[in-house]
Amino acid sequence: MATRTIWKGAISFGLVHVPVGLHTATTESGVDFDWLDKRTMDPVGYKRINKRTGKEIDRDNIVKGVEYQDGKYVVLSADEIEQAYPRTTQTIEIDRFVDAAAVPFVFLERPYYLAPLNKGHKVYALLRDTLAKSGKIGIARVVINTKQHLAALIPAGDALVLNLLRWGDEVKAMDDLDLPAQDAKRYAPSANELKMAKMLVEDMTGQWQPEAFRDEFKHAVMSLVEKKAKAGKAKTVFEPEEEAPAYADNVIDLTELLQRSLKGRGGTRKPAAARKAAKAPAKTAKRAGRKATRTTATKPAAKKTRKAA
Repeated sequence: MATRTIWKGAISFGLVHVPVGLHTATTESGVDFDWLDKRTMDPVGYKRINKRTGKEIDRDNIVKGVEYQDGKYVVLSADEIEQAYPRTTQTIEIDRFVDAAAVPFVFLERPYYLAPLNKGHKVYALLRDTLAKSGKIGIARVVINTKQHLAALIPAGDALVLNLLRWGDEVKAMDDLDLPAQDAKRYAPSANELKMAKMLVEDMTGQWQPEAFRDEFKHAVMSLVEKKAKAGKAKTVFEPEEEAPAYADNVIDLTELLQRSLKGRGGTRKPAAARKAAKAPAKTAKRAGRKATRTTATKPAAKKTRKAA
């Protein structure tokens, strides 16, 4: 399935630049539950409520604050937040190469496909084949949608995959877990136990076939939905018509903006007001519980908003 290019830039290592486009490699496919009023079958949403007074507040009266101590917040303006954004370079800057097995799975976060651009196929293939034959992966930094990421550049068949990584301080240490030490004689298996365990592993060894596995919960729920729909038990839900808020005109599609910027038609940054408006809805009820106000979402708490990568 062809995917839209969501980012264009170049892989940089030494004096070598590989022009590439970034494509999504995964999709969400869980069951999408919406909240409905059982009396009228109207959709249920949220309002922005002041948690102390219980009154609804306007978006203009909401500011962004960071809790630095229990109950103490520092408020940051849109301009101050803008200044903290990393400089966008449109470059995947490789810092070093490491053995592929050196990066634990726990650091892997989200994969993207990289495809060559502007006749960069030969140098793309050179980097891919060099990594594959050497058993190395590249560790790089990249800025996507104003956010800096750590990433691994990994050869995968004909493709190079850019797998976003968690930062070191985002992965919890295992020190507090009660784990058997690898060199502890107390837990060391006997030769016979180890032999039988290896035989069992070999007996269960097979090929990696992702299509052989499926989300059983999703399958069961959607089968029930289809069965009830065929039985005439479906309900019609009408979404209420709402006037478009004033700030909606300032929201710019990120992909369109990037494409215009690369073609030299959109060199300026979005005004602070537009960025604030674009980011404001991206709050969930769970996260709002830790803030001074409860934010509104057009969808219920069951639907989580993912950060743009």
